[in-house]
Amino acid sequence: MIFVPAVLGCVAAFGIALYLPSRYTSQSLILIEQQRVPDAFVQPVITEDLNARLATMQEQILSRTRLEAIVERYGLFKKDMKGVPMEQLAKRLRQAIDLTAIKPIMSSRSRDQVLPGFSISVTLEAPRVAQQVCTEIASMFIEENLRQRERAAQGTTSFLQGQLDDAKRSLDEQDAKLAAFKRKYMGMLPDEMQTNLNLLSTLNTQLEAVTQALNRAQQDKTYTESLLAQQVSTWEQMNAMKDGNAPPQDTLEQQLADLQNRMVVAEARYTSEHPDVIKLKAAMEELRKKIRERETDAGKESSRKSSLSPMTEPAQIQQLRSQLHMDQEAIRVNSAEQERLKQRINLFESRLQLSPVVEQEFKQLTRDHETALQLYNDLLRKKDQSAMATDLERKQQGEQFRIMDPPSLPEKPSFPNRPLFALAGFGGGLALGVGLAFLCEMQDKALRNEHDVKFFLGTLPVARIPLVEATGSSRSEARSRSRVTRKEHERVDA
Repeated sequence: MIFVPAVLGCVAAFGIALYLPSRYTSQSLILIEQQRVPDAFVQPVITEDLNARLATMQEQILSRTRLEAIVERYGLFKKDMKGVPMEQLAKRLRQAIDLTAIKPIMSSRSRDQVLPGFSISVTLEAPRVAQQVCTEIASMFIEENLRQRERAAQGTTSFLQGQLDDAKRSLDEQDAKLAAFKRKYMGMLPDEMQTNLNLLSTLNTQLEAVTQALNRAQQDKTYTESLLAQQVSTWEQMNAMKDGNAPPQDTLEQQLADLQNRMVVAEARYTSEHPDVIKLKAAMEELRKKIRERETDAGKESSRKSSLSPMTEPAQIQQLRSQLHMDQEAIRVNSAEQERLKQRINLFESRLQLSPVVEQEFKQLTRDHETALQLYNDLLRKKDQSAMATDLERKQQGEQFRIMDPPSLPEKPSFPNRPLFALAGFGGGLALGVGLAFLCEMQDKALRNEHDVKFFLGTLPVARIPLVEATGSSRSEARSRSRVTRKEHERVDA
């Protein structure tokens, strides 16, 4: 009951395996090579998780449109080509393609687990076709990876270039605003405040010096005008004396007394080296000299009065007039310089008063300019890195897929595995036989030994009666009597 089902199951499973069509599996191993240039020099543009990117590529490559093209190119499923829709054939081909990732390993760079590679297996009825389709799928993965990485790098570079152009326009606008502000408030900028203070102090010092020079020039002019008036008066008196109208003798004495009074005032205000004091001393000495000359030449002048021609202004009067002109010119120059310095001082004072307002506007413009400049420099750095990464992908120096094991040409079918089928059939038949035997054993109520009697009846047997073989009719009667006897024993036990 156990052996026969096991043998029959083994034979039946092996026969079914012989009847099933053979299928062949072609396998290929693809390794994922990391970027050849260190990340410290060129940052990769694509930072997406490799597992997610591989899943995306799998969906794109194993899409219905691409699989339909492969079905038509290699003439797959010719028996079902007419009766089955192309969508079903593409779905069947997708089920025949298996993508298995290799166990992740720890990366030495990032201390994260990375995917070292994956394997592709294609199971079809013809071994050569399975190898060709596996080669096609592996090539599609490699090309799609290169295309995605290069497209992502170029897209990143183009995006950063657009952002960089916008940042440059913003920076140019801020530069123009800052330049216009500096031209408008030239001399009132915050960094020029200390310079304005220094210039204002210098101008005040110059104004004080010019004011002192102007006061001296005005004093010199007043003094020169008084001397000139005295000299002209004296000269006119002398001309009048020549014409017979001699001035009184005490005129020079009055002038000398006047000069002495002015000398006392000048010595009280200035030192003996002051020009005013020196001029007064010279004028007094000149008057004394004239008084002495008049006393000695009084007689001679009367005798020569008729013979002298009219006199021109003496050199001393001309010198006084020249000195007066110089004093007037000095007053004019110092007055103009004083006015100019006052205007300059007012200008710098107004600049200093406007400095807080200008400083606030300047800080706002400077802050906006620095923000725009920082953004431009940041985008420029990122754009350069993206351009290097794009060039790296274009030269295939970045992360790429490399076929480690090319698609194999299967020599033995991967399905069905006839020994495995036979073993499975043997196991199934064996399980079936064991189950049947157990079921029959559970339904059998016969007592075969003393142990069964003791277990079921709870008592020991008195004697053993050997089995007596009989004919067919007597055998049936004996069986019926034994059944009746068994029932009576069971009733008695009950």
